[in-house]
Amino acid sequence: MERPTGVTILAILEIIAGILMFLGAAGMMVLASMGSAVPMAGIVFGVFAVIMALVLVILGIIAFILAYGLWNGKGWAWWLAIIFSVISIIVNILSLPGGIIGIIIAVIILYYLTRPHVKEFFGRPV
Repeated sequence: MERPTGVTILAILEIIAGILMFLGAAGMMVLASMGSAVPMAGIVFGVFAVIMALVLVILGIIAFILAYGLWNGKGWAWWLAIIFSVISIIVNILSLPGGIIGIIIAVIILYYLTRPHVKEFFGRPV
């Protein structure tokens, strides 16, 4: 079966997200190295920045893995995308009113992923 266009778009967006997370991690490491100029506060900030960089690297790796799964129609990627969309909705509800756009995007992704032709591409029962 041919990959649906929307799945291609989601995979590409995941790749872009992964790249941005790696760039964010690099930026956090630069900030961590700059924190050493201020004695105690610099150490605390530096540790925080390194932890954030590690989290961003892990999330970036997950984004690349998800992009691979979406691109290749892996069933686990469908489930992972569903789970991340639900988590996104919950997180954005907690940040209302600023999270309204995130909620709308996550709901659209959930709706799209549950369309019969998309589920079929991932080998999910229709």
